[in-house]
Amino acid sequence: MREDRQRIDKWLWFARFAKSRTLAAKLVTSGFVRVNGQKAENPAKPLAVGDVVTLALARATLVLRVEDLGERRGPAPEARLLYADLTHDKGALVRGDDSE
Repeated sequence: MREDRQRIDKWLWFARFAKSRTLAAKLVTSGFVRVNGQKAENPAKPLAVGDVVTLALARATLVLRVEDLGERRGPAPEARLLYADLTHDKGALVRGDDSE
């Protein structure tokens, strides 16, 4: 694989969205991961800086932009540097504002 690319399962594990690389691969093969709007069906799918990853987790759907490719699975603060969270609604789908 090219140096400017990384397997999606490896990146998900480095970014701490899965406890193991095997679980990261299962997320991908189960259809819970999209890259740039396209379903990622293979855990070996290459990921590059700038790609947008959509993760459908049990309690939330996350939209992330890849900021860096990891070199190791480090502590959480280091893992947060690998992505930017683009998820707009950090909560309910319907807002309860009646002030308009």
